[in-house]
Amino acid sequence: MCTKMSFVHISSRAAGIALGVLLDGVFADPRKGHPVALFGSAAAKLEKRLYGDARSNGVAHVAICVGAATAIGILAEKTSQKTLLTAAATWAVLGGTTLAREGVFMAEKLETRHINQARARLSHLCGRDPEKLDEAGLARATVESLAENTSDAVVAPLFWGAVAGIPGLLAYRAINTLDAMIGHHNPRYERFGWAAAKLDDVANYVPARITGLVTVLVSGNARKALAVLRRDGHRHPSPNAGRCEAAFAGALDLTLGGTNVYGSRVEHRPEMGDGPKPETGDIRRAVRLTRAVSWTAAALAVLATVRRKS
Repeated sequence: MCTKMSFVHISSRAAGIALGVLLDGVFADPRKGHPVALFGSAAAKLEKRLYGDARSNGVAHVAICVGAATAIGILAEKTSQKTLLTAAATWAVLGGTTLAREGVFMAEKLETRHINQARARLSHLCGRDPEKLDEAGLARATVESLAENTSDAVVAPLFWGAVAGIPGLLAYRAINTLDAMIGHHNPRYERFGWAAAKLDDVANYVPARITGLVTVLVSGNARKALAVLRRDGHRHPSPNAGRCEAAFAGALDLTLGGTNVYGSRVEHRPEMGDGPKPETGDIRRAVRLTRAVSWTAAALAVLATVRRKS
């Protein structure tokens, strides 16, 4: 009788993603010369040439930008240095370490009553108008941004990296960056940014729901987190952000949502959760949850790309 032996083969994709996650943990995002910032600069220059108040112009802009990023990823996949290039791409597109650090910065400034410094830093997390926000408003904005960006900055790129390797990593970050740049509801971008916003919704559909479920699993308050996720996750105007925010609201036993001001635009969002509104002391709890979700998602991405051979 012979017994089949099986072993796990660490693929170049799995090794590259793991190394890239470690690089992000150690180095985070550089202040100057970040690859995503360079992409944004190129996209902005192309916008000047292609801009027109029509969806077709925006579609062309997105197609060129995302197509170029994807093509670079495909070429990188075919090289002999696939592991190292996967690691570099993973590091470039992840933002989990920087996200957590921004949360800690906001907590520190609010704890020491440096409100103006916290207001000045809020733009690193979201686009809300900080000038009219008090300490509680800044705390809520921070917690909600940590929840949503845990998906955008960590879970989603890892998901697409696991599914499609370097092309998936680069294409996702290109899509998400374009949405942040032009996917806005304002006179300039309502039509030109339509394609970027819709494509971002599609790219984040599955990752946002994974983020919600992983949040439930690691929260230590799984029953409440799952209940709020199921009850309130669909109430957010975004098809994706609500899944993340609702899960965080339940996990942290808080109520998120309410009125947000973006320049001249005011949004009245449904509330999610059953607890009190966030306070300064809740920011560090949200940071710990963000880190737990991020590391769990990284482990899942690596496990999903290993191969079992017999």
